[in-house]
Amino acid sequence: MNLGRRTVLTALGSAAALAASATGAAAESAAASRTPAADALARLLPHHHDQVTFRTVPRPAVGTGDAFRVSGSRGRILVEGTTPAVQLTGFHQYLRHHAHAHFSWNGEQTESLPARLPGLAAPLTRGANVAHRFAFNDTNDGYTGPYHGWDYWERELDVLALHGFNEVLVYLGADTVYHRTFQQFGYGDAEMRAWIAGPAHQPWWLLQNMSGFGGPVSRRLLDRRAALARRVVRRIRELGMTPVLPGYFGTVPPGFADRNPGAHTVPQGDWVGFTRPDWLDPRDPHFARIAETFYRVQSELLGDTAMYKLDLLHEGGKPGDVPVGEAAKAVEKALRTAHPGAIWNVLGWQTNPRRDILDAVDRSKMFIVDGLSDRFPSVTDRDKDWAGTPYAFGSIWNFGGHTTMGANTPDWASLYESWRTKENSALDGIALMPEGADNNPAAFALFSDLPWTDGPVELKSWFEQWPVQRYGGHDAHAVTAWDVLRRTAYGTTRADSWSEGHDGLFGARPDLDVSSGASWSPGALRYDPGEFARALPELLAVAPGLRRSSAYAYDLMDVTRQTISHRSRILLPRIKAAYDARDHAAFEELTGEWFTWLGLLEETVATQPRHLLGRWIADARAWGADEEERDRLEYDAVSLVTVWGPRSGADDGGLHDYANREWAGLIGGLYTLRWRTYFDGLAAALADGTTPRPVDWYALEDGWVRDHPAYSARPSGDIVRIARKVAARL
Repeated sequence: MNLGRRTVLTALGSAAALAASATGAAAESAAASRTPAADALARLLPHHHDQVTFRTVPRPAVGTGDAFRVSGSRGRILVEGTTPAVQLTGFHQYLRHHAHAHFSWNGEQTESLPARLPGLAAPLTRGANVAHRFAFNDTNDGYTGPYHGWDYWERELDVLALHGFNEVLVYLGADTVYHRTFQQFGYGDAEMRAWIAGPAHQPWWLLQNMSGFGGPVSRRLLDRRAALARRVVRRIRELGMTPVLPGYFGTVPPGFADRNPGAHTVPQGDWVGFTRPDWLDPRDPHFARIAETFYRVQSELLGDTAMYKLDLLHEGGKPGDVPVGEAAKAVEKALRTAHPGAIWNVLGWQTNPRRDILDAVDRSKMFIVDGLSDRFPSVTDRDKDWAGTPYAFGSIWNFGGHTTMGANTPDWASLYESWRTKENSALDGIALMPEGADNNPAAFALFSDLPWTDGPVELKSWFEQWPVQRYGGHDAHAVTAWDVLRRTAYGTTRADSWSEGHDGLFGARPDLDVSSGASWSPGALRYDPGEFARALPELLAVAPGLRRSSAYAYDLMDVTRQTISHRSRILLPRIKAAYDARDHAAFEELTGEWFTWLGLLEETVATQPRHLLGRWIADARAWGADEEERDRLEYDAVSLVTVWGPRSGADDGGLHDYANREWAGLIGGLYTLRWRTYFDGLAAALADGTTPRPVDWYALEDGWVRDHPAYSARPSGDIVRIARKVAARL
């Protein structure tokens, strides 16, 4: 890998020499030769894009590394790189380090850019230290935005390219592939549309965990999603990145053996309250025919690609009487028959991939994206665990799309480089896999920098430079604020076996002893909330000239939100103590304070468009053809972030509030309703000297999901004013 990296850097140097003059080359009009990178920059920087020229450098005969070189004088910038996406990565590195500007999932800072882009005293040249820079969790399409349109996806792909990613998981369009495939194996159109889950729940259907919930899907919806998938995949390819598409590993609709005599299917039992689809034995002759049809239909719809995602026996899948190794060989054979040389991509999660799978297949053509690199301290040798199978260092810094800030960045700094550079290391990538994307911009940027950094990342220095890039210039208060955040929310480690920050209790199903919002979230604070709160006044003290960007507004919202969220963990034990002591006055005062903070939290997050339940609902309803379908799609979307599924999944499976998030509408709506119902019941019990009446929480929650007030899809409020009000109450 290092040889390839040096070779690419040498090629870039040669290309620059052939250009005769970097300054002269940069003077060429970008409009004279429109390239994908130039088109992206025109979208991102419409007033500066004509000052930048992009050139593609052919890959060297030896090595596979990506690299870029940025050079030029004021207003005449030349960016050379191995792909359009790598060129955009180079330009973004130049923006961050030389122009104090920045793009992100959450906010951007371009306000401070001068009319003419600054030149460079010396070229900026970097190479990727791994071949694979993989983006997205399997759950992303559900938790991030199942009803996003092209405007969203176009920008999302631009931002991924700016951050150096070259492999993007795409689940869009898989519903159409399954719909068309199984109509050739005895199923009707309506049957398939009823089996396919609604868009918000489709990731778990594709993982063979459940089916049908949130549906049925309409033909019109399938067609529109397929059209969007084609645009997304086409743009990924234009940027020189690889779309990673789902492969076929044996999921079949109900009654498959009845319609296809002789087929051997294995019931998969339950998954947290849902009935899992059956699994077709991959050795069965029917499997090869289905796989051939699946890959043909997929290729007709989306074209071929170089990497396919297949998670055999995910999260407790049952092989039954099927030898797992032989099954894996059959799955691999079907993939290779359709796509010779393609990489089998698999998630490293729980006990997957099983060793009997790895021992049966060609490991050189498998790539594991590890979801536990920064989660458990017991994970120390992935080369040994996976018998030398190539893999990516991965991070899942949130579950369910929680809005918590933070990540185990000390683990990233210490583990990534040491694992990558050890003798005979199979680590050849990074995998950015929060369950819900579009949050935590500092974590996004830092993790994305790992492949483009020589040696370990020095965290203190990185966090000192971050606010300069993020807000457009140096400010002592901003540096102090981010140093506080570095030591608290971004200073946690995997020592406690968590990779995500603690969530708040305002979004928890009410109980005086509740310790987390979701069943599978940290039950204790992972850092000191009092120390964290010191960041808020420092951010408020940032110079007015550096507060104009959407990046600053987002960060101020996020720190204010997290500060308020911490009040829930401080207040609830005090409320419990008052109740246990039967102190009516203290109970009334403390619960009143609870609702005051809930109101402030609603005000805070209402300032950001991506923190609005109303926008989430509007996006879903926009895909419906009539009122009935719009209502069904809204239920699909809103249920995911509340009850998640039916009572069996929500209560028995523990999925309720798995995707809790501090959004306007959820806070002022469901969360306030639940806590008011609960505290009113406790107050009545105190007054009467009785035991509180039990509440059927699922009935209340699902009732609200189906019938709630309308919520605004537009942000409102002044975050600086609100943050000052919050700071004054601390």
